[in-house]
Amino acid sequence: MTYLPQAQTTKWQQSDEIDLAKTAVLVIDILGGEGGIVPGLEKMAENAERICVAARQAGVPVIFSCDAHLPGVDRELELWGEHGIKDSEAAQPLACLKACEEDFIVPKRRYDGFFQTDLDLLLRELGVDTLIAIGADTNICVLQTLAGAYFRTYKSIVAADACATFLIGTQEAGLEYFTRCYDSRVVTTEKVLEYLR
Repeated sequence: MTYLPQAQTTKWQQSDEIDLAKTAVLVIDILGGEGGIVPGLEKMAENAERICVAARQAGVPVIFSCDAHLPGVDRELELWGEHGIKDSEAAQPLACLKACEEDFIVPKRRYDGFFQTDLDLLLRELGVDTLIAIGADTNICVLQTLAGAYFRTYKSIVAADACATFLIGTQEAGLEYFTRCYDSRVVTTEKVLEYLR
C-alpha cells in the first residue's frame, strides 16, 4: 500500500501577520471597462472595489493583471472564443475599480499573469513578497497566477468573496486547491479590509 501524505495547515495560513510594506493587491481579470461585469458577478466586483479603495488608502500597490489577447494568434481564443482582446473595452479593468495613475496594469496573453510578462520584475522592484489576490475565473486565471506566484516564492492571501468562477469548476474546489497546493491564506473581504486598515 502506498502512503499518501495529507496536506497540513501551515503557520502562514493560521497567522494574521501581514507586512503592508511588502504587500500588493493583485486584481486578476476583473475586466469590462465601462461595459460592466459578467452578470452574476456583481457582488465579487463590489468586494474587489472595496479592497482596491482600501489598498490605495493604505499605500499598498494595486496591480491589474489583464487579458490582452491578439486576435487570430492566441491559442486560448480557440478554447474560449474572443474575449479580452488587446486595446478593447473588454480588456480594460472594470470601471468601478477606478484604475488610476498610481496603479499598475500588466497585460497578459495566457492564464498565468506571470507567464512572459513583467509582473515578477515589477513585484520585486516594489519590494513585494505577499500578494492579496482577487479576480476571476477562480479555477482558471486566478489558479494559474497563484501557481506562478507560489513557484516564485510569493506568499498569497485570497479574498474568497472577491473571486468568482463562472466558466469551469466550483468556487469551493478552487479555494481548497489554493490552500492545499499553494499555501494560500483564504479569507473574506472583511478580513482583507482589516489587514489594510
